[in-house]
Amino acid sequence: MRRAVFLDRDGVLNEVVLVNGKPHPPASVEGVKVLPGVVDAVATLRREGFCLVVVTNQPDVARGTTPRAAVDAINDHLRGLLRLDGVETCFHDDADGCGCRKPAPGLLLQSAARLKIDLSRSYMVGDRWRDIAAGRRANCRSILIGSGYGETFRDMPDASCESLWVATQWILSREGSAHAGVG
Repeated sequence: MRRAVFLDRDGVLNEVVLVNGKPHPPASVEGVKVLPGVVDAVATLRREGFCLVVVTNQPDVARGTTPRAAVDAINDHLRGLLRLDGVETCFHDDADGCGCRKPAPGLLLQSAARLKIDLSRSYMVGDRWRDIAAGRRANCRSILIGSGYGETFRDMPDASCESLWVATQWILSREGSAHAGVG
């Protein structure tokens, strides 16, 4: 069974668009700005043998404010740029009550089954309470990137880091890697 790092997309890999202090995804591939250190972080995690899977909620599709094709194009762009092993997307809104929308663990569980991932040896990295809760419910260690936008957290992260690069160093230190701190 493989180890994985599950990555939220917006706010972890790429910049969010803040509207009244609330994070929103970019509207198109042209609006995607990969955050500093992300390319090096994912390359380091890959070199250390981690499977890399994006797990992202994209409810604007269900809300009718973003076309699915735009979300798919952004996902495809990031998959190619970062050489990701997978991208799992929930297109539902809270009212749909699906098992894949974070904080439910469905996206992580689907990936684990498909890619033969040991969730107990894996990590969930996100920038919102939903990411941390989904990681906990899937039996992964959870890492918060940034401040959490002032949201209330019922499930506390195992670590809080300022960036994916810092989170990568924390993961490698937990795994006893000789590469922890390199970069």
